[in-house]
Amino acid sequence: MEKKKSIWKSLQLGLGVLVIMVVYAYGFEITNVNLEELQSERRQNSLVRVMRALAQPEIFEYEQAEQVVNFPFYVTCPPEGTPIEPELDTSNAYITVSPTCAEPGEIVTVEGFNFAANVSGPVRFVPGSDPTNLVSIGRDTVTTDGSGYFSLQFEVPKRPSEEVQYVRATLRENVGLPRFTRTAHETWDKIIETVFLALLATTVGTLLAIPLSFIAARNLMKPVRSPLTSVSLSTLGLPVGMMTGFYVVDWISKIAAPLTGNLITNIAVVSLVPVGIWFATRWAMPPEELTVPPLGLRMARMLVLSLATIASFFWLFHLSGLTSILGRLADQSLGSIGFMGNFLYQLSDILKLLVPSLGALAAGFTLSSFLGRLGQRISEKLTGATLKVLNLVLAAAAGATIFLLFGALIEWLYQIGRPEYTYYIPGGIGAGLGLLLAMLTKAKDTLPVGMVIYTVTRTLLNGLRSIEALVMAIVFVIAVGIGPFAGVLALGLHTIVSLAKLYSEQVESIAAGPLEAIEATGANRLQTIIYAVIPQIVPPYISYTMYRWDINVRMSTIIGFVGGGGIGFLLQQNINLLNYRAAAAQMLAIAVVVSLMDYISSEMRERVV
Repeated sequence: MEKKKSIWKSLQLGLGVLVIMVVYAYGFEITNVNLEELQSERRQNSLVRVMRALAQPEIFEYEQAEQVVNFPFYVTCPPEGTPIEPELDTSNAYITVSPTCAEPGEIVTVEGFNFAANVSGPVRFVPGSDPTNLVSIGRDTVTTDGSGYFSLQFEVPKRPSEEVQYVRATLRENVGLPRFTRTAHETWDKIIETVFLALLATTVGTLLAIPLSFIAARNLMKPVRSPLTSVSLSTLGLPVGMMTGFYVVDWISKIAAPLTGNLITNIAVVSLVPVGIWFATRWAMPPEELTVPPLGLRMARMLVLSLATIASFFWLFHLSGLTSILGRLADQSLGSIGFMGNFLYQLSDILKLLVPSLGALAAGFTLSSFLGRLGQRISEKLTGATLKVLNLVLAAAAGATIFLLFGALIEWLYQIGRPEYTYYIPGGIGAGLGLLLAMLTKAKDTLPVGMVIYTVTRTLLNGLRSIEALVMAIVFVIAVGIGPFAGVLALGLHTIVSLAKLYSEQVESIAAGPLEAIEATGANRLQTIIYAVIPQIVPPYISYTMYRWDINVRMSTIIGFVGGGGIGFLLQQNINLLNYRAAAAQMLAIAVVVSLMDYISSEMRERVV
């Protein structure tokens, strides 16, 4: 029996080895592994040439003193008796060609005398009778010895002519101190652009990844449960609130637009409106009350809070107008630091772009939260039978709303033009699924809302993270044009999805004790996050953020290949032009910056974390 087991194990091992060999053999076939090509003389010569060029980055250059000497030469030899020996000035640099005439394809010897020591340059054949002719053939390079002498075997080109032609030696000598090349200056500009591109992307990505990380953390979202009534009302309230908020903010912008062009008005509004908002908020949200205020007072407070919210958006539009005016003035008057004016002007555009979206989101989530709390109270007060009927209606409406929104998105993307496919049928399916959910759940049962939000968020993050920043950069180049701004957007989006995952996993690994202790005091979700979660995650969050900046510096060198700005664009350009010495300068700059970033981030992590 033992012998049979031993034979079977040997067969299994042999079969496993055979399978592995087949897999790797097929891999060699698919990937065209061919070492003969590597060993070919042509490939070796090209590799040596490129490696030597990469080893000499184009960083420094010198002023050059040039010695140009021409020697008359005949192809083919003239008739006998024609004088072809030139008079040579041996007191200066001169060259000789032996013989002084030859047939095409013959080998002649070119010798140089009295040149500067240890200098190099090309020796070319110049067709035509004009020694200053810029057209030349061949590019043999010579280097003089310590006495200024060189010797070269030269093949006569196939350019026969009865007129005299020339052999030209152009030797150059470095003089003076070294200076930075144009490539070095361009590399410096682009590497600075690369660093700040990565900095902006990391900053924007971090600010948006932090709130996402909390709803993508399983331990925080799993306990979140709500009754079907609350979930349905919240779902219905979100799109209604967002549309209402967007139109209200758009109305505010139209009212504020005629006034935002005046500097004095902007200063007055930006200065005084926050004071009024602060007093209104203090009155409408007192710190403590011993008794429940009457209904009329509560309604008045809600009205005041609504007016304060409208005033806040009015203030934001005037702040945008003020920064726009100050930006233009600063750009004209600050001279070399006029970029501060451009910064203010761009902040104004960012505010104009974000305020409508912020208004829509604020109104949407406010109404959704209010209806959700209302649904919670209704679920607690109504009887089971009445609540069951209400849930059937609300769940059907909520399901239809969700599927109608998906149908609208599909119609926008694919332009089907058939409302029965993109609106009616999806709406009916959503309503049916809502009814089914209401029928299958008990009236007062709670649903795992937190896990649904967690699953959707993680799925979205995983899907976006699977798309490389290089592909994102292509899309943003189409959206905003070629340049570093497209790179900032691409890296920023990739940073959001990457950091949100890392942050959420850190939240999931926190100690459960402090979380349970804070929840036991009756704290709400926000208080629990502030007092139990954040103190445990600050050090790793800082560490991940610094590491991400390091990653973004390296990634920003790649997205330049598709027009995303940074030094990658310059590197690709020089590689395409076969300018390997310039490309070597960019590679060296990338290596230095990445090494410095790694060192700096390590030091900062050690001190902060």
